[in-house]
Amino acid sequence: MSNYARLIRFVPRGSPSSSDNVALIGEPVDPSIDVGTASTVEVALFSGTSILDPGQRTGEKMMVDRILSPLAPGEVGTIRCIGLNMRDISRILFHLLRADGVAVSAKNVPSLFLKPSTSLGDPYPAPTMIPKSFVKDHAADYESEVAVIIGKRCKNVSEDEAMDYVLGFTAANDVSSRVAQFQQSQWCYSKSFDGACPIGPAMIHVSQVKHLEEITIKGFLNGKLVQESGLDDLIFSIPKIVSFLSQGTTLLAGTLIITGTPPGVGWSAEPRIFLKDGDEFRVHVSHGVGTLVNRFVEER
Repeated sequence: MSNYARLIRFVPRGSPSSSDNVALIGEPVDPSIDVGTASTVEVALFSGTSILDPGQRTGEKMMVDRILSPLAPGEVGTIRCIGLNMRDISRILFHLLRADGVAVSAKNVPSLFLKPSTSLGDPYPAPTMIPKSFVKDHAADYESEVAVIIGKRCKNVSEDEAMDYVLGFTAANDVSSRVAQFQQSQWCYSKSFDGACPIGPAMIHVSQVKHLEEITIKGFLNGKLVQESGLDDLIFSIPKIVSFLSQGTTLLAGTLIITGTPPGVGWSAEPRIFLKDGDEFRVHVSHGVGTLVNRFVEER
């Protein structure tokens, strides 16, 4: 039995704004508050310094200065990402990709690509950078996703066992450069730049979700709803993904798995829409995860 429903990793008020060395773990006192958009957030402090081992409630309450990614870069290892894993967007993108001369086909197993730990990013007010090398392409794009956090080391687990190793869920934005993505068969390069995987704002414990298919995702570009779906649209379910990734491969505690994005990415719009300097993108995930807010800055 978990001693919390959701946790955030945060810098408390009164700490140097440039320092993450004071990162703490706590649970929002108000169970209904969206910590990603609230102007003030009060938390019940935990004794640990990681959501992987949060410890116990200390009895102290603190005010949040800024929210960090639920996991630190040193905790995630290699980020696993599942591509084209929602039915609606797969149909749309397969059609568009084939029209552009890109050879794609449906698979019987999940399609995996990787992001390095250096791509992990914090919620706003930390800037999300569009690298100088990609700015000239005008092809930076957003992808609203649910991220799975592995809580216990596992290997060769079955689908029936898979959820026993899941700690919880958070929101993610799989930021991508579409020109670089479709210039090659491997997607890693186009999605691996620094900060290209912001996550947050909160992690909800797996016990808070009775039916995975009821989790919903919404994406907002500058306040406009552009993406919306639920995990009931996943081609490969979360238990299937965790089991598949664990075959012959050890998944360590802290492993982050990005599960798939709904229709509505900028590349599939007509006309196509891409992220530019000053744009804001929000990923909202239900069940208390809240809203991941990121503002984009073009590197000069």
